[in-house]
Amino acid sequence: MGNVSRKKKQIQFRYYEIPQNQPLMALLGDYWIRPYGEGVDSLHFHNYMEIGFCYDGKGELVLDEQIISYGPDMFTVIPKNFPHTTESENGSLNRWEYLYLDVESFLHEVYREQPVFADDMIERINSRARLVKVAEQPEAASLILAILNEMREKKEFYLETVYGLMLSLLMHIARMSRKSSGRVRKQTGGLTQIAEALDYISRHFEQELSIGDLAAVSHMSETHFRRIFFKNMHMTPSDYLNMVRVHAACEYMKKHDVPMELVAENCGFHSVSTFNRNFKKIVGITPYQWKIHPENYEGKLLNFKISAYKGW
Repeated sequence: MGNVSRKKKQIQFRYYEIPQNQPLMALLGDYWIRPYGEGVDSLHFHNYMEIGFCYDGKGELVLDEQIISYGPDMFTVIPKNFPHTTESENGSLNRWEYLYLDVESFLHEVYREQPVFADDMIERINSRARLVKVAEQPEAASLILAILNEMREKKEFYLETVYGLMLSLLMHIARMSRKSSGRVRKQTGGLTQIAEALDYISRHFEQELSIGDLAAVSHMSETHFRRIFFKNMHMTPSDYLNMVRVHAACEYMKKHDVPMELVAENCGFHSVSTFNRNFKKIVGITPYQWKIHPENYEGKLLNFKISAYKGW
């Protein structure tokens, strides 16, 4: 296992949007046969859990402060808000495919009558990032491949099938948290210093949150938290919180035709004027303009701060 100091130290936030009425998002096909890590000088993290399957190729997987060699017939399970990157050996072509899962929303929907159980499972599933050999976890690997193929072929009832496969896969991942093989514990440095705050924001952005609240979640003084947050995220905690709220507002407007007052309230803004001001600062247009032409959002949010990127 190498020393990460020779690797990437900056961190980028890359967000994805799971299509409406889909349980997850799949990145499939020849586009993902490529050299990985070429021209990239930073780690990144996502707003969803990433599951990657390596069919062919070799290289190194950087998981926060850890570096692990990977090869064919291995898969990754990387929780949201966990910094990582993939680097092909000598710039060679690797073949990966990926799944992105909103674990929290999915399990809370499945176990809506058992919220405590759902929270326990979510905590176990998100407890660590993993690089796993197929031979060590053949059942989980089979489920991943089955989901990838269902999403590729899209036969009759494929969404219903994927829901069932996804639940089985998450239960397997929860079981894996008790085993030592291929696991990487979260480290004490880097982005993991503020990981609890990032997770807290993702779960409570619609509530009134202060920087002091986020610092307390991270077990830091407010001054130290602000410094560490900016060092890792290249934006202030308030800017990040507003970015998450604006992204949530865009998703909310896609699904609900309601007055802007209700959009603002449900996404954590105390007034329409505050909502409008922050939305325009980040997206470049007003919420009303975006609602009429939501395709504008795809490009405009990318321009907000250096650390926010759309997907790859």
